Amino acid sequence: MAKNIYEKCTEINEYIEKIIQTAHENLLNFEVKNDEFYLSDFIKEIEKFYTEKLDLLKINFSIAPFQNQLLKGDFERAVEVLQNLIENALKYGDGKEISLHFEREEDCLLLSVKNSGSTISDSELPHIFESFWRGSNAGTSSGSGLGLYICRELMRKMNGEIFAETENETMSVTAVFPLV
Repeated sequence: MAKNIYEKCTEINEYIEKIIQTAHENLLNFEVKNDEFYLSDFIKEIEKFYTEKLDLLKINFSIAPFQNQLLKGDFERAVEVLQNLIENALKYGDGKEISLHFEREEDCLLLSVKNSGSTISDSELPHIFESFWRGSNAGTSSGSGLGLYICRELMRKMNGEIFAETENETMSVTAVFPLV
């Protein structure tokens, strides 16, 4: 009986490994249409969606001044990335403040989503873009550990990048978009 149980466990483990491998492969097959779009259109889309929502939640939402620029990438996928970053700020922040900041560096635009409270430890920071990884600050919040992984894959397919940092109880996740 123990031998049969062991064999079934081994078989189930093999199925799980195949499922995880297939999930990874499917995640990497996101279709991205690299084109050009204006930063102002991108931010209007985000503002339209989040201003009222965050106001109802009594979360201070601010968008720093920016100069309109033409970005390279997929508009819809860029919106998905920024929405995911804001949703994470909602889920893991302290509910006081979420802000968008812009910085130009060489031929790129750095767009940062910052939230107050509930940062993660320096030792966990390098892992937040790994698939199926969830930080210790996740607590009882639901999630799969795929959101930031997907964001990273999308940004890379748009020839951009994404990174995170913490400073003085502020979490900042920055998406790097190439400029036209």
